[in-house]
Amino acid sequence: MFSVTEAQLLEWLTPLLWPTIRVLALLAGMPVFSQRNMPMRVRVGLAVFISLAAQPSLPAMPVVPLDNLPLLLMLLAQQLLIGLSMGFAVRLVFAALEFAGELIGLQMGLNYAGFFDPTTGSQGTASSRFFGTMVAFLFIAINGHLLLIQAVIQSFHAFPIGQEPFAFLRAAQPQTWGAEIFRIGLWIALPLITMLMFVNLVLGVISRVAPQINVFSVGFPLTVSVGLVGMVATLPLMQTPFAMALERLLQAFS
Repeated sequence: MFSVTEAQLLEWLTPLLWPTIRVLALLAGMPVFSQRNMPMRVRVGLAVFISLAAQPSLPAMPVVPLDNLPLLLMLLAQQLLIGLSMGFAVRLVFAALEFAGELIGLQMGLNYAGFFDPTTGSQGTASSRFFGTMVAFLFIAINGHLLLIQAVIQSFHAFPIGQEPFAFLRAAQPQTWGAEIFRIGLWIALPLITMLMFVNLVLGVISRVAPQINVFSVGFPLTVSVGLVGMVATLPLMQTPFAMALERLLQAFS
Protein backbone atom coordinates (compact mmCIF):
# COMPACT_ATOMS: atom_id res chain seq x y z
CA MET A 1 0.00 0.00 0.00
CA PHE A 2 1.33 3.43 -0.99
CA SER A 3 1.60 5.86 1.92
CA VAL A 4 3.01 9.36 2.26
CA THR A 5 4.14 10.80 5.55
CA GLU A 6 3.87 14.42 6.60
CA ALA A 7 7.66 14.86 6.46
CA GLN A 8 7.82 13.58 2.87
CA LEU A 9 4.94 15.79 1.80
CA LEU A 10 6.62 18.84 3.31
CA GLU A 11 9.93 18.01 1.59
CA TRP A 12 8.13 17.88 -1.76
CA LEU A 13 6.01 21.02 -1.34
CA THR A 14 8.42 23.33 0.53
CA PRO A 15 10.84 23.97 -2.40
CA LEU A 16 7.87 25.11 -4.50
CA LEU A 17 5.71 26.82 -1.88
CA TRP A 18 7.96 29.66 -0.70
CA PRO A 19 9.20 30.73 -4.18
CA THR A 20 5.63 30.71 -5.48
CA ILE A 21 4.45 32.99 -2.67
CA ARG A 22 7.34 35.41 -3.22
CA VAL A 23 6.84 35.56 -6.99
CA LEU A 24 3.07 35.92 -6.57
CA ALA A 25 3.62 38.87 -4.23
CA LEU A 26 5.96 40.37 -6.81
CA LEU A 27 3.34 40.06 -9.56
CA ALA A 28 0.71 41.57 -7.27
CA GLY A 29 2.86 44.64 -6.59
CA MET A 30 4.53 45.42 -9.91
CA PRO A 31 2.96 47.44 -12.76
CA VAL A 32 1.07 45.82 -15.66
CA PHE A 33 0.49 42.54 -13.79
CA SER A 34 -1.21 44.26 -10.85
CA GLN A 35 -3.85 45.92 -12.99
CA ARG A 36 -7.49 44.99 -12.64
CA ASN A 37 -7.74 43.47 -16.10
CA MET A 38 -5.04 40.86 -15.31
CA PRO A 39 -6.79 37.62 -14.26
CA MET A 40 -5.74 36.01 -11.00
CA ARG A 41 -5.36 32.64 -12.73
CA VAL A 42 -2.67 34.11 -14.98
CA ARG A 43 -0.73 35.45 -11.98
CA VAL A 44 -0.91 32.18 -10.06
CA GLY A 45 0.01 30.09 -13.10
CA LEU A 46 2.93 32.35 -13.97
CA ALA A 47 4.19 32.29 -10.37
CA VAL A 48 4.08 28.48 -10.27
CA PHE A 49 5.80 28.25 -13.67
CA ILE A 50 8.63 30.59 -12.62
CA SER A 51 9.09 28.69 -9.36
CA LEU A 52 9.29 25.36 -11.18
CA ALA A 53 11.75 26.69 -13.76
CA ALA A 54 13.97 28.24 -11.08
CA GLN A 55 14.29 25.11 -8.93
CA PRO A 56 17.85 24.22 -10.10
CA SER A 57 19.11 27.72 -9.16
CA LEU A 58 17.41 28.03 -5.77
CA PRO A 59 19.09 27.14 -2.48
CA ALA A 60 17.74 24.46 -0.16
CA MET A 61 14.52 25.50 1.54
CA PRO A 62 14.05 24.81 5.26
CA VAL A 63 11.28 22.39 6.11
CA VAL A 64 9.00 23.91 8.74
CA PRO A 65 6.57 21.61 10.60
CA LEU A 66 2.92 22.48 10.27
CA ASP A 67 2.46 22.66 14.04
CA ASN A 68 4.93 25.57 14.28
CA LEU A 69 2.37 28.21 13.37
CA PRO A 70 4.28 31.34 14.54
CA LEU A 71 7.31 30.48 12.41
CA LEU A 72 5.10 29.70 9.42
CA LEU A 73 3.39 33.08 9.69
CA MET A 74 6.74 34.88 9.99
CA LEU A 75 8.14 33.11 6.93
CA LEU A 76 4.95 33.86 5.01
CA ALA A 77 5.25 37.53 5.98
CA GLN A 78 8.88 37.50 4.81
CA GLN A 79 7.98 36.21 1.35
CA LEU A 80 5.15 38.72 0.99
CA LEU A 81 7.34 41.57 2.18
CA ILE A 82 10.24 40.82 -0.18
CA GLY A 83 7.96 40.16 -3.15
CA LEU A 84 5.91 43.32 -2.61
CA SER A 85 9.12 45.34 -2.12
CA MET A 86 10.45 44.13 -5.48
CA GLY A 87 7.18 45.06 -7.14
CA PHE A 88 7.33 48.42 -5.37
CA ALA A 89 10.87 48.98 -6.71
CA VAL A 90 9.70 48.39 -10.29
CA ARG A 91 6.66 50.57 -9.72
CA LEU A 92 8.93 53.39 -8.53
CA VAL A 93 10.77 53.39 -11.86
CA PHE A 94 7.48 53.48 -13.77
CA ALA A 95 6.21 56.26 -11.51
CA ALA A 96 9.41 58.26 -12.06
CA LEU A 97 8.87 58.34 -15.83
CA GLU A 98 5.18 59.18 -15.38
CA PHE A 99 6.25 61.99 -13.05
CA ALA A 100 8.58 63.22 -15.81
CA GLY A 101 5.59 63.23 -18.16
CA GLU A 102 3.61 65.23 -15.60
CA LEU A 103 6.37 67.84 -15.41
CA ILE A 104 6.66 68.06 -19.19
CA GLY A 105 2.90 68.33 -19.58
CA LEU A 106 2.84 71.09 -16.96
CA GLN A 107 5.36 73.12 -18.96
CA MET A 108 3.52 72.42 -22.22
CA GLY A 109 0.14 73.37 -20.79
CA LEU A 110 -1.38 69.92 -21.34
CA ASN A 111 -2.19 69.32 -17.68
CA TYR A 112 -5.47 71.13 -18.23
CA ALA A 113 -6.57 68.16 -20.34
CA GLY A 114 -6.79 65.67 -17.47
CA PHE A 115 -8.85 62.50 -17.62
CA PHE A 116 -9.76 59.56 -15.39
CA ASP A 117 -7.56 56.49 -15.94
CA PRO A 118 -9.67 53.35 -15.27
CA THR A 119 -6.60 51.06 -15.16
CA THR A 120 -5.07 52.85 -12.17
CA GLY A 121 -8.25 54.39 -10.73
CA SER A 122 -6.75 57.89 -10.57
CA GLN A 123 -6.66 61.15 -12.48
CA GLY A 124 -4.03 61.33 -15.21
CA THR A 125 -2.81 63.50 -18.04
CA ALA A 126 -2.06 62.74 -21.66
CA SER A 127 1.69 63.23 -21.33
CA SER A 128 2.07 61.07 -18.22
CA ARG A 129 -0.09 58.33 -19.75
CA PHE A 130 2.01 58.45 -22.91
CA PHE A 131 5.22 58.06 -20.91
CA GLY A 132 3.66 55.25 -18.88
CA THR A 133 2.70 53.35 -22.04
CA MET A 134 6.13 53.86 -23.57
CA VAL A 135 7.92 52.66 -20.45
CA ALA A 136 5.75 49.52 -20.39
CA PHE A 137 6.87 48.70 -23.94
CA LEU A 138 10.45 49.61 -23.04
CA PHE A 139 10.36 47.27 -20.04
CA ILE A 140 9.74 44.33 -22.36
CA ALA A 141 12.11 45.57 -25.08
CA ILE A 142 15.14 45.72 -22.78
CA ASN A 143 14.30 42.31 -21.25
CA GLY A 144 13.29 43.87 -17.96
CA HIS A 145 11.12 40.85 -17.16
CA LEU A 146 14.17 38.58 -17.40
CA LEU A 147 16.12 40.95 -15.16
CA LEU A 148 13.27 40.81 -12.66
CA ILE A 149 13.18 37.00 -12.66
CA GLN A 150 16.94 36.95 -12.13
CA ALA A 151 16.55 39.35 -9.19
CA VAL A 152 13.88 37.10 -7.65
CA ILE A 153 16.20 34.09 -7.83
CA GLN A 154 19.12 36.05 -6.40
CA SER A 155 16.93 37.33 -3.56
CA PHE A 156 16.74 33.77 -2.18
CA HIS A 157 20.54 33.79 -1.88
CA ALA A 158 20.75 37.33 -0.49
CA PHE A 159 17.75 36.96 1.86
CA PRO A 160 17.28 33.23 2.46
CA ILE A 161 14.34 31.77 4.28
CA GLY A 162 15.47 31.44 7.87
CA GLN A 163 15.07 32.47 11.46
CA GLU A 164 15.43 36.21 10.70
CA PRO A 165 12.54 36.92 8.31
CA PHE A 166 12.76 40.71 8.61
CA ALA A 167 16.50 41.12 8.04
CA PHE A 168 15.59 42.42 4.59
CA LEU A 169 14.31 45.69 6.04
CA ARG A 170 17.67 46.48 7.69
CA ALA A 171 19.68 45.65 4.58
CA ALA A 172 17.58 47.17 1.78
CA GLN A 173 15.95 50.16 3.55
CA PRO A 174 12.92 50.30 1.19
CA GLN A 175 11.48 53.32 3.01
CA THR A 176 14.19 55.48 1.40
CA TRP A 177 13.29 54.57 -2.19
CA GLY A 178 10.55 57.19 -2.56
CA ALA A 179 13.08 59.92 -3.29
CA GLU A 180 14.04 58.06 -6.49
CA ILE A 181 10.76 59.14 -8.10
CA PHE A 182 11.63 62.84 -7.96
CA ARG A 183 15.32 62.37 -8.73
CA ILE A 184 14.82 60.16 -11.80
CA GLY A 185 11.78 62.11 -12.97
CA LEU A 186 13.61 65.44 -12.86
CA TRP A 187 16.64 63.87 -14.52
CA ILE A 188 14.55 62.64 -17.46
CA ALA A 189 12.38 65.75 -17.80
CA LEU A 190 15.20 68.30 -17.40
CA PRO A 191 16.12 68.61 -21.14
CA LEU A 192 12.54 69.24 -22.20
CA ILE A 193 11.88 71.56 -19.26
CA THR A 194 14.94 73.60 -20.26
CA MET A 195 13.79 73.73 -23.89
CA LEU A 196 10.28 74.86 -22.95
CA MET A 197 11.66 77.41 -20.51
CA PHE A 198 13.72 78.88 -23.34
CA VAL A 199 10.56 79.04 -25.50
CA ASN A 200 8.70 80.86 -22.73
CA LEU A 201 11.62 83.26 -22.37
CA VAL A 202 11.50 84.03 -26.10
CA LEU A 203 7.75 84.56 -25.91
CA GLY A 204 8.27 86.94 -23.01
CA VAL A 205 10.78 88.98 -25.03
CA ILE A 206 8.37 89.05 -27.99
CA SER A 207 5.56 90.32 -25.79
CA ARG A 208 7.76 93.21 -24.66
CA VAL A 209 9.13 94.04 -28.11
CA ALA A 210 5.83 93.70 -30.00
CA PRO A 211 2.93 94.23 -27.58
CA GLN A 212 0.40 94.15 -30.42
CA ILE A 213 1.00 90.41 -30.85
CA ASN A 214 -1.36 88.24 -28.82
CA VAL A 215 1.16 86.06 -27.02
CA PHE A 216 -1.49 83.73 -25.57
CA SER A 217 -2.88 82.79 -28.98
CA VAL A 218 0.63 82.27 -30.41
CA GLY A 219 2.42 80.89 -27.37
CA PHE A 220 0.15 77.95 -26.55
CA PRO A 221 0.34 76.17 -29.95
CA LEU A 222 4.06 76.99 -30.16
CA THR A 223 4.75 75.55 -26.70
CA VAL A 224 2.72 72.42 -27.43
CA SER A 225 4.43 71.92 -30.80
CA VAL A 226 7.93 72.33 -29.36
CA GLY A 227 7.05 70.00 -26.48
CA LEU A 228 5.72 67.29 -28.78
CA VAL A 229 8.77 67.51 -31.03
CA GLY A 230 11.01 67.33 -27.97
CA MET A 231 9.16 64.30 -26.61
CA VAL A 232 9.57 62.45 -29.90
CA ALA A 233 13.25 63.42 -30.07
CA THR A 234 14.01 62.24 -26.53
CA LEU A 235 12.15 58.91 -26.72
CA PRO A 236 15.21 56.98 -28.04
CA LEU A 237 17.25 58.35 -25.12
CA MET A 238 14.81 57.08 -22.48
CA GLN A 239 16.30 53.58 -22.40
CA THR A 240 19.52 54.54 -20.59
CA PRO A 241 18.04 56.22 -17.48
CA PHE A 242 15.26 53.65 -17.26
CA ALA A 243 17.66 50.67 -17.39
CA MET A 244 20.08 52.31 -14.93
CA ALA A 245 17.32 53.09 -12.43
CA LEU A 246 15.83 49.59 -12.70
CA GLU A 247 19.18 47.88 -12.19
CA ARG A 248 20.09 50.14 -9.27
CA LEU A 249 16.86 49.43 -7.39
CA LEU A 250 17.01 45.69 -8.07
CA GLN A 251 20.58 45.53 -6.75
CA ALA A 252 19.15 45.75 -3.26
CA PHE A 253 17.87 42.18 -3.67
CA SER A 254 21.18 40.70 -4.78
